[in-house]
Amino acid sequence: MSYPADKPLALTLGDPAGIGPDITLLAFDARHRERLQPFVFLGDKQILEARAEALGLSIPIATVARTLEAVDVFADALPILSIPVPFAVTPGVPQAGAMAAVTASIEAAVEMVQSGEARAVVTNPISKSHLYQSGFDYPGHTEYLAALAAKNGHAPHPVMMLASDILKVVPVTIHIPLKDVPGAVTQDLLAKTIAITDRDMRRRFGLARPRLAVSGLNPHAGEDGRLGREEAESIRGAIIAAQEAGLDVSGPYPADTLFHAAARTRYDVAICMYHDQALVPFKTLAFEDGVNVTLGLPFVRTSPDHGTAFDIAGTGKANPRSLIEALRLADTMSTAMARDTE
Repeated sequence: MSYPADKPLALTLGDPAGIGPDITLLAFDARHRERLQPFVFLGDKQILEARAEALGLSIPIATVARTLEAVDVFADALPILSIPVPFAVTPGVPQAGAMAAVTASIEAAVEMVQSGEARAVVTNPISKSHLYQSGFDYPGHTEYLAALAAKNGHAPHPVMMLASDILKVVPVTIHIPLKDVPGAVTQDLLAKTIAITDRDMRRRFGLARPRLAVSGLNPHAGEDGRLGREEAESIRGAIIAAQEAGLDVSGPYPADTLFHAAARTRYDVAICMYHDQALVPFKTLAFEDGVNVTLGLPFVRTSPDHGTAFDIAGTGKANPRSLIEALRLADTMSTAMARDTE
């Protein structure tokens, strides 16, 4: 690998009552079979030890004082940089008091990447509802990471992408009510989303000329204005501007014909107008191995494409596949970025 081998990936705590500890342990247990690159867990050792016991896993866990030590111990033990939770955690029982450690873990991971100690941020699932109860003021991980990446008061524009080998999708609007989507889909927002997606597909995925397919907002992409004017008034203008700038962008296409097997061969990323328009087909096709990626940040961030799953935490039913793929993709993307700067 061309990326410096002495830098691990930074894996955050997530909600400690969810399946984050389960899949962290299972991913580490599979590290040799899956050929995973070293990662360091930013969280609580006692929580991992208790969860390993509940799962019947015999996994050595080592606290490290410095990030770079994680690479040296990874072959033999799961390395942890300690971010303690000040009470015992029961699987499946989230507590607002743990949220300070949840956000501290995210902040530490970002700081490690920004300082050059870690290669990328990989985030375990969080419970937004419990974070809101503790005063968290962001819609989700994506917006929080953008705020942490801000420089001189200016935050980057984050773009959410769901990625798998068979489909990659980008929702232009994310965590907003469906009734607010038509007003939020502006030509400017779509143009930014297209530009960032094209740039990061080149820099982080190594595509020389990414093919971007843009969906319409309305049924049948508006049916020439009979079913809505957003395609004519906002969406087509952004597509034309991107084409004139030399980008390989096409559309708008009716969303109901954009995701079948033959259609997927004609593009690298589908850019959709709202959350469910992108995530319903994606999770139907790639529920087990999908990865959540944040484009537009000055560092690589990936995450499993699922939630905290409190109902199965500590039961042995959690599947680590999405986290394994998130770790693998973070390695690939950070390596591509390093080559791009050489």
